[in-house]
Amino acid sequence: MSSDSSSRLHHVVIVGGGAGGLELATRLGDKLGKKGKAEITLIDRTRTHIWKPLLHEIAAGSMDPDKHQLEYIAQAHWHHFRYRLGSMDGIDRAKKEVYITPYYDDEGMEIIPRRTFKYDTLIIAIGSTTNDFGIKGASEYSIALDTQNQAERFHRRLHNAVVRAQTQVEPVKEGQLEVVIVGAGATGVELSAELHNTTRELTAYGMDKINPDRDIKISIIEASDRVLPALPPRLSDSVKLELNKLGVHVYTGERVTEVTEKGVYTHSGRFIPSELVVWAAGIKAPDFLSNLDGLEANRINQLVVKRTLQTTLDDSIFAFGDCAACPWPGHDSNVPPRAQSAHQQASMLVKTVKNRIAGKALPEYTYRDYGSLVNLGHYTTVGNLMGTLDGGSLFIEGLFARIMYQSLYKMHLMALHGFFVVFLQTLARIITRRTEAKIKLH
Repeated sequence: MSSDSSSRLHHVVIVGGGAGGLELATRLGDKLGKKGKAEITLIDRTRTHIWKPLLHEIAAGSMDPDKHQLEYIAQAHWHHFRYRLGSMDGIDRAKKEVYITPYYDDEGMEIIPRRTFKYDTLIIAIGSTTNDFGIKGASEYSIALDTQNQAERFHRRLHNAVVRAQTQVEPVKEGQLEVVIVGAGATGVELSAELHNTTRELTAYGMDKINPDRDIKISIIEASDRVLPALPPRLSDSVKLELNKLGVHVYTGERVTEVTEKGVYTHSGRFIPSELVVWAAGIKAPDFLSNLDGLEANRINQLVVKRTLQTTLDDSIFAFGDCAACPWPGHDSNVPPRAQSAHQQASMLVKTVKNRIAGKALPEYTYRDYGSLVNLGHYTTVGNLMGTLDGGSLFIEGLFARIMYQSLYKMHLMALHGFFVVFLQTLARIITRRTEAKIKLH
């Protein structure tokens, strides 16, 4: 069945409603859709959006997703674009068509049949997934934090483990309340700090049989020789020191060789027992991108793009964010897969689409690294800001760093809603926070 293909307006199809995709659809809808200069369609496999850097807070239970998620269909109504539910599984470049899989409910009943969408400009922003590198047992016995559903699944399992330990007759067994996090990137270290806090908060709500310092153990396994290997050593050292204070067990220089129902094995022969394993080591783009009607892709399935963000073999197809391999002039690597790069690319693509419709030259993307921030819950925040007077970076920590970290999320919200709406939402949460539990208790 063909959908939305009869209009004579230039049709921009955006696949993927993550931070970059939703920001782009919102701004194009406001600038082009509202004025009848183009039709904008956003396709995503879920009904709601939540900022991906918050998923570790949902997993730990320090954030209730119901209070932070955004309905795509409402955002589309407010900002003059169309939202369609579904997952892309192929394209026809000659016909300029996108193929969308059928959508099924939780009981396996087909709700939406397979569909085809015509496009004039196709923009792919489907993000990345965790890369388990084919490690034995990783896909069966570990949980990734790529989606809201995965984060909520981890939280349910964590909560159930604590409740089980509280109500059982025998003492808490070794490994029963232990969590192993594979990968000491930002997600891994931030999750470990959030878990340290929320597990102690959880046991305070009547879980009197559990001693968190004795019974709850959190471990991080990292193949590199330090935590946060992609960030400056000073930042890594500061985070490692804080994790040690929290009692988080950090194993660096250890490569996971197998994940089992009972725990994790490393290449040195070490076995770390665990009830829950989170896999946060490495990323890759979704597998189907590696053979998307002949488009060029790299070894981790990212679509290779030019600095205009056009794919190398088709100027009508763009890709950005984690699913794109974009050159970084002056470096021996591509643009890093960070939220800031996706935000910058989305901003440029607004101008790109306007120029493309008008037949003008397209801008080229230049990555601007503003630094990195790592938030360890309410314990501390550390980071480095780029662009000092001498061209280097400035190390920051504490309250100032936390304000900077929180401002990143506020910037994303303002891109979606505007300043006034975000101000009112923030004020409302400050008021209602006093009457709510500090963590999610179910």
